[in-house]
Amino acid sequence: MPAPKPAYDRVLLKLSGESLLGRQAFGIDFRTTQAIAQEIKEVHGLGVQIAIMIGGGNIFRGVRGAAEGVERVSADQMGLLATIMNGIALQEALEKIGVMTRHVSALEIRAIAEPFIRRRVLRHLEKGRVIIFSAGLGSPYFTTDTAAALRALEIKAGAILKATKVDGVYSADPLKDPKAKRFNRIRYIEVLKRGLEVMDATAISLCKDNKLPIIVFSLKKRGNIQRVVLGEGIGTTVY
Repeated sequence: MPAPKPAYDRVLLKLSGESLLGRQAFGIDFRTTQAIAQEIKEVHGLGVQIAIMIGGGNIFRGVRGAAEGVERVSADQMGLLATIMNGIALQEALEKIGVMTRHVSALEIRAIAEPFIRRRVLRHLEKGRVIIFSAGLGSPYFTTDTAAALRALEIKAGAILKATKVDGVYSADPLKDPKAKRFNRIRYIEVLKRGLEVMDATAISLCKDNKLPIIVFSLKKRGNIQRVVLGEGIGTTVY
């Protein structure tokens, strides 16, 4: 029986910092991180080129820090450093199971990660290395959602895969509203009009202008990353 053919040759996987929490309230659960790394390895084994944009909300979220009185620029810088810590953890988990990676940070921190140089990143992907992007775009006020959209366009990814706690995009918060309706497909403009919390408006607009699909799915079910890459139609496609 022939191996299943992926729907995408190259993808950008957007992982929130919270995805590394496991059952903890704070920090990095290394068993959870290892489980995610194993799923990424399985998708990589299909021949798919993978880049990952990692968030930092499990350690520090800039918006929350600003709400508590920290100056916004400083708060966002702390959040960017949190993503670098998560990038190190994910790189360690992937390389322990034999997946070659490159950690690329938008903040210059050469002892830990490479700077973002587009052509170099493309060569890494072509050579079968998994790219881990951290520090967003390296600037305050820009979320890792916007960074994911921009990096996905720069590396010519076929789609952004946004792994979340819920199994797609809903008309309302399904954890609060039992009548919330899940969409199988929804247009970018509808996401913007309805104010749905898929990604921030800047990220959605970037994807809309460049016709880059976003697939929102749950990370909670084992194997979902591979199902999305194989085009099985799980989650919600924003198009």
